[in-house]
Amino acid sequence: MSLFTAAAGAGAAAGTPSPAATGSGGWALAPAGGGRPSFYAEGTPGTVQQDTVSVTNRSAGPVTLRLHGTGVRVTFAGTALRVPARTRADVPFTVAVPAGAAPGDSSGTIVAEDAGGRTETVPIRLRVGGPVLSALTVEKPAVHAGRITYELVNRGTTVLVPRLAVRADGVFGRVLDRAPRTLAVHLAPGQRLRLSEPWPDPPALDAVDVRLTVTASGGAHATADTSVRFVPWGALGAGAFLVAVAAVALAVRRRRRRRRRLGAPDEVPATEVELTGVMT
Repeated sequence: MSLFTAAAGAGAAAGTPSPAATGSGGWALAPAGGGRPSFYAEGTPGTVQQDTVSVTNRSAGPVTLRLHGTGVRVTFAGTALRVPARTRADVPFTVAVPAGAAPGDSSGTIVAEDAGGRTETVPIRLRVGGPVLSALTVEKPAVHAGRITYELVNRGTTVLVPRLAVRADGVFGRVLDRAPRTLAVHLAPGQRLRLSEPWPDPPALDAVDVRLTVTASGGAHATADTSVRFVPWGALGAGAFLVAVAAVALAVRRRRRRRRRLGAPDEVPATEVELTGVMT
């Protein structure tokens, strides 16, 4: 069901222009029916709305135009138009609301251009309905080559600007603690981004649990954990290497027993992923 005003009859004689029909070159563009300065549509994702745009030619000769839309998905009954002298032509069109569109307002225009390059425009205002849900997940955390890599997925219906906090606890205490900060990304509904966090000075010898905490407006909140072992392979002799590995392994076993006594889940093994930079 269309939420637009009903269209005027095609090919009607030119009459009093609407407020949007401000053309000064012999023809003008306006919403059909008169009295509207712009088009307005409202629908849920996946729906299609309908309306009609009018071209009024008040000159003594015919005018040839091409129509196109900007900003929103506009489809015309025909994009090439020839309007006889002193005639109005009405062109039906549809505005499609994208299936994955987030609730809120967007805008666009209908543009008509004649053979001489002169253009006229009419604004389109589109309101996308539907539930507003802020939700995200943090996935595939890993530590590799001086970076912490992870993926953010927008599971809701709104565009998110996430904030990230990073914490890492080793056998002998906390080794990394970064307060929440806003990431320079805008995560659209359904979008997945692969990101990384620099960690240029990790410990030389330790078993570390890393936790990523991500929040966004609307109550979105998610965490992800991974673990990593740091051993200075090249700097240790054979005997020292074995002692270091045994010490780390013993500390890890003790920590696991302590976590089980407290009812916490075992640490999640690190997942190897390809490192490609800050964002891909």
